Amino acid sequence: MTMTKPGYEYLITYQYSIEIYDLTDEFVSKFLGGREYVRTREQMVQAARSCKQNIVEGYMEKSLKSYIKLLGVARASLEELLEDFKDFARGHRVVLRDKWDKWGKREKTGKFLLPLSPLDPFDPFIPVNYMVNLIRRTTYLLDRQISALERKFISEGGYTEKLFQKRLSYRKG
Repeated sequence: MTMTKPGYEYLITYQYSIEIYDLTDEFVSKFLGGREYVRTREQMVQAARSCKQNIVEGYMEKSLKSYIKLLGVARASLEELLEDFKDFARGHRVVLRDKWDKWGKREKTGKFLLPLSPLDPFDPFIPVNYMVNLIRRTTYLLDRQISALERKFISEGGYTEKLFQKRLSYRKG
């Protein structure tokens, strides 16, 4: 018997959200290790987790309206996380680049590895820029996904509307 993957696992936004979650966890462990950063670490990891989990929860909803709402929550979580990375960059005098095309690599376990400078693995320049641009890419895709679902909702209606139409048909016939 073969197990099929849930549909959300095919979404690029979900795949990116896994990478964001894994790399945020690694980033905060590496670059925000002191006791004074406990709250920041927790906030950043929870924002990354919230994005991933809301994509899953939204996909599993019967209501298109709820799906759109939960994708909005996922996007808002990423915006919060982006601000945390920007704050880190500003506080550590890391220059943010507009584009960063170096990709993270997966290890054999399937978990992503934070891209680090081979010359100085404690320099946050590469990881911060990578994360900021990965988050920007993902929010762009979430915006497009939300827009497509909104167009679908306008043209096809929502779950409640469809149930109401079925009820009317049932009463008539």
